[in-house]
Amino acid sequence: MIVLESNCGRVSCFIALLVVLIAVALQILEHSESIDVSSMDMNTLQDTFRGKNKSCFILGASGESGKALLTEIVERKLFSRITLIGRRQLTFEDKAFENVVQEVVDFEKLDDYAAAFQGYDVGYCCLGTTKAKAGTEGFIRVDHDYVLKSAELAKAGGCSHFNLVSSKGADKTSGFLYLKVKGQVEADIEKLDFERYSIYRPAVLLVDRQESRPTEWMARKFLGAFSSVFPTAMSIPITSVARAMLANTVIQEEKKVEILENKAIYDLGKLGQK
Repeated sequence: MIVLESNCGRVSCFIALLVVLIAVALQILEHSESIDVSSMDMNTLQDTFRGKNKSCFILGASGESGKALLTEIVERKLFSRITLIGRRQLTFEDKAFENVVQEVVDFEKLDDYAAAFQGYDVGYCCLGTTKAKAGTEGFIRVDHDYVLKSAELAKAGGCSHFNLVSSKGADKTSGFLYLKVKGQVEADIEKLDFERYSIYRPAVLLVDRQESRPTEWMARKFLGAFSSVFPTAMSIPITSVARAMLANTVIQEEKKVEILENKAIYDLGKLGQK
């Protein structure tokens, strides 16, 4: 009995220590990579941006990130022209989307659709799939090849600001395929030398997807318990990402290349709510 009580005591101490270490790690993540947005007036920034009569395109508008971004763009009326570039025509019931232009392309033959990428000031890329859905080769083809080729055509077509939704932990030297591919396409697009290149690295996206992603679903359920206390440490609402992308666009940052990690995205997302 004494031995059992001793073992239980050790286990309890170990669990308590583990909880403390996790809490400390989350606290560090929660207060890292922040952006000071206190002095920024979103309404003024948006009004100034609208006056520039800019146009944009969105890649991947059928996905959750792309849909959230499109909704924010349409609601805020920031661009004089909005074009969706994708593999199929999308249907919208809301009349607010009636002026959105759609270009249907074959991503396997993108060179034949160079005209679809002509004449835009800002490009947003939310294109992506998963290894589970497309297989290893399919995943690399979509998340690297399609994305990079689209960026090349956008640059040739006159796009000055390219925005890429990547992933927390993206690293071209990573041993994990997903993070390696994300990091590699980040680096390859940087070589294209856009006037401005913004990379967004969100953590686990909090969204109810229409498609089934069991691993991500389990992660969202697990992280949901922490998000109220540590809202930016390991997850982020998908609407925050969309708002952050638009807030960052209208701020007109002078950095040529910028990487926004999860906490910075969260801060900009809060600014985008105003």
